[in-house]
Amino acid sequence: MPLETTVDAGEIAKFERMAAEWWDPRGKFRPLHMLNPCRLDYIAAQIAAEFGRDPGARQPFAGLRLLDIGCGGGLIAEPMARLGATVTGVDAAAGNIPVARLHAEQSGLAIDYRAGTAEALVAGGARFDVVLNLEVVEHVPDPAAYLGACAGLLEPGGLIVTSTINRTARSFALAIVGAEWVMRWLPRGTHDWRRFITPDELAALLAGAGLEPVDRKGFVFDPLAWSWALSARDLAVNYVITAVRPRPAVPPPR
Repeated sequence: MPLETTVDAGEIAKFERMAAEWWDPRGKFRPLHMLNPCRLDYIAAQIAAEFGRDPGARQPFAGLRLLDIGCGGGLIAEPMARLGATVTGVDAAAGNIPVARLHAEQSGLAIDYRAGTAEALVAGGARFDVVLNLEVVEHVPDPAAYLGACAGLLEPGGLIVTSTINRTARSFALAIVGAEWVMRWLPRGTHDWRRFITPDELAALLAGAGLEPVDRKGFVFDPLAWSWALSARDLAVNYVITAVRPRPAVPPPR
C-alpha cells in the first residue's frame, strides 16, 4: 500500500525549476536571503529559551537533533549546523538536494540531506528535538494532515517553528502583487493567496495536532531600511508561530 503524502506535485515542480538559484542572493530566492537574518534570530532565541541554552556559546545547540522540512538549498540548515545542532534537511523537491549537499560540502558542514516527506520520516520512526517548518504549510493541500505528520516527528518536549503568510488584503498586495508581479522577486504563481493561513487558523491546526502554541510574531519588511524586523503586533503578512509537544504527565507517587 503506497505511503500517503501531503505533497502537492504542482507546488513541488515550481521549486524544482528554481533549484539552481538557491544560493544566489540576487536570484529568485532573494526574498528568503533578505528575511533569513530575522528568521534565524527568532529561531535561535526560541530554541535557546526552550532548551536552556546559552545563545552566546560557540555551539549552543550541540546535542540537539534538528529537522528542517522543505530545506531547499540549505539557507536555514547550514546556520543551524554551525550552531552545533545535528541537522537533517528534507525536501520533496528532489532537485534541491544536490544543490544543498554541494554547498554544505563546500562549507565544511555535515548535514544529512534527503529527498523525501514528513510522512516518510514518520513511517521510518524518526524523531527530533526541533522541527523547522518554514514557508511550507501554504504549499500543501492538507495543512492539518501535514502538521499532524510534523507533530509525529517531535520528541516529547520538542519544539516546532512554523512560518507562513497570513491571508489578508495586505498579504495579497505585498506577497503576490508586489513580490511576484511588480518586483519580480519570485516567479508569478509561486503563491496562491487562497492557500494562505491566518495566525488563528494555524494555531488551531497546531493544537489539533496535539501541540501547544507558545509564541507568535510577525516578520515586517521596512522598505526604507530594506530589511526585516520582528513585530509582536503586525502579523498581517509574514508571521511565525512556535509550538511545543507537551511531555506526558507524570502520575503522582502512590
